[in-house]
Amino acid sequence: MSGLLALLDDVAAIAKVAAASVDDVFGQAAKASAKAAGAVIDDAAVTPKYVHGFEAKRELPIIWRITKGSLKNKLVFLLPAGLLLSNFAPWAIPPLLMLGGAYLCFEGAEKIAHALGVGGAGHNEYPGKEDVIEDPAHLEEQKAQGAIKTDLILSAEIMTIILSNLAVSNFWMEAAALAAAAVMITIAVYGSVALIVKADDVGLYMANNGNFAPTRAVGRAVVRGMPTFLKALTIIGTAAMLWVGGSIIIHGMEEMGFGTLGHLIHDAAVYVGQLVPSYTGAVEWIATATMDGVFGLALYQAA
Repeated sequence: MSGLLALLDDVAAIAKVAAASVDDVFGQAAKASAKAAGAVIDDAAVTPKYVHGFEAKRELPIIWRITKGSLKNKLVFLLPAGLLLSNFAPWAIPPLLMLGGAYLCFEGAEKIAHALGVGGAGHNEYPGKEDVIEDPAHLEEQKAQGAIKTDLILSAEIMTIILSNLAVSNFWMEAAALAAAAVMITIAVYGSVALIVKADDVGLYMANNGNFAPTRAVGRAVVRGMPTFLKALTIIGTAAMLWVGGSIIIHGMEEMGFGTLGHLIHDAAVYVGQLVPSYTGAVEWIATATMDGVFGLALYQAA
């Protein structure tokens, strides 16, 4: 009997360790995922355009297809590559992060230039495009593949940022945390995209079929507010790209021994924060993010 009790005690101890490991995996995944906020927000802001112009019944199937493509990008291609880098060439991670940061800065600055009317039309825009009649199935295939290719670039940046912020050292824990982060981010991004894309349909249904006046009023408000919301999401995504891209490059420079700019930004943010004693932390963060974003924009101008 004592042997059975000892065995049960050992099993309980193993279960506690396993539960702690699972908690640690998801805790590390969530914490590291937060660092990739800029690329994640931009991913959510970019994707809705790929279902624009399709019938309402095709929107969710297209998003589901892009979601599966995103999971494949992260788990099949980027996860093994990230683990190989982490374990055999960790020195390559900071330069790759800086390269990804430069890409985010370039994309953010391009969006600003386009909004101001000084950017190019882009390879998807050309005179007379609206007169070209394309097969819907072919267009859907083309749009989905384009979204998955764009996702690969953004996912590579997201996975690299997450990998650089994971605290776990065990190979399998690192792999599990990275995989968990990849799945959580993909569900969060494309779940949000699905809600955004279908919000106007839900609002229209509420406006036309609501049993109560407040329900119909909310539906009309949703329909009217979605264009403004999408514009705001684009602005937030652009700002986040510049902020995250700039901060990644500055942090990479510090790791490579060029910390002057990072120290200047830190000191300036502390000074600005002291001007507002009641909100010092928030003001310091806003000041730092703003200066990082301005640096990211300046990089584009210098290039």
